[in-house]
Amino acid sequence: AKKILKSMDGYTKIDIINKTIPISFVLFKYLHLTYNYQHYNRIINKSKSQIVQFKKIIYNNIGDNMDDIKKLVNWIKESNRVVFFGGAGVSTESGMKDFRSATGLYNEKYKYPPETILSHTFFVNNPEEFFKYYKNKLNSLNYKPNRTHEVLAKLEKRGYLSSIITQNIDNLHQKAGSKSVYELHGSIKRNYCTKCHKKYDEKYIFEYAGIPKCSCGGIVRPDITLYEEPLNEDIYHKAITEIASADLLIIGGTSLNVFPATGLIRYFHGKHLVLINRSSTMYDHLCDLVIYGEIGNVFAEIEKEMDLK
Repeated sequence: AKKILKSMDGYTKIDIINKTIPISFVLFKYLHLTYNYQHYNRIINKSKSQIVQFKKIIYNNIGDNMDDIKKLVNWIKESNRVVFFGGAGVSTESGMKDFRSATGLYNEKYKYPPETILSHTFFVNNPEEFFKYYKNKLNSLNYKPNRTHEVLAKLEKRGYLSSIITQNIDNLHQKAGSKSVYELHGSIKRNYCTKCHKKYDEKYIFEYAGIPKCSCGGIVRPDITLYEEPLNEDIYHKAITEIASADLLIIGGTSLNVFPATGLIRYFHGKHLVLINRSSTMYDHLCDLVIYGEIGNVFAEIEKEMDLK
């Protein structure tokens, strides 16, 4: 089992983690390469208890990335400037749904597609439907930071992490104690009247019955970037500066499918590019290190290796 794990490619590991292929197929694939078909059948038929043990070993060790994590820890320690670039997958372990995974928001059925609901045009033309969806699906007020948020905050406090660039709007990095956070798509914390620009907090929006209105009569909207809207230019340029000056860029919990945020990677010219994700992305081949698995488990090991508790 250990030999098979060592020779297993990343895509097979992902399939096992996501349970899209059975363990028996993996066993057949690797034993068949080593032995002939008849010998494989003898092993399967005569060693049922050992097969059960084999499956346990595979499942228990499939996410064992300790060598890679130790390498990453060494890079963190020796780097002068470390930047973390994260997506929706960072917050899923807090209970928030991501967008593009099999169980994500974009795969749920609604009256309108989520990409349509979260667009500027839809907000202007259908504010009632927009706020129903926003309050129901994007309210993170009652969610708490998870291990990834907490370890990142500790890394910053200890002087290892320079900044966090996030595609999330949930404010969980700040809840965990991180100070240097660049929110590419805005935040639920900030809200303003579209007419007089008076500012409101997040509770005003989420506790308001129906379409939230300002005292002047205007609609109060969240300061988040909707489809058809540009990113905040100041935040985007600061994020570019952070990435361009980093010698270690850690990307985590993102499919890297959202532009222009994903385009930030091209500004990295540092020493090590690392990706931590549950599934493969189109940028894996550009990375110096790719760790497949649950990001919370990876950061729990980083916390342990660096004695951050």
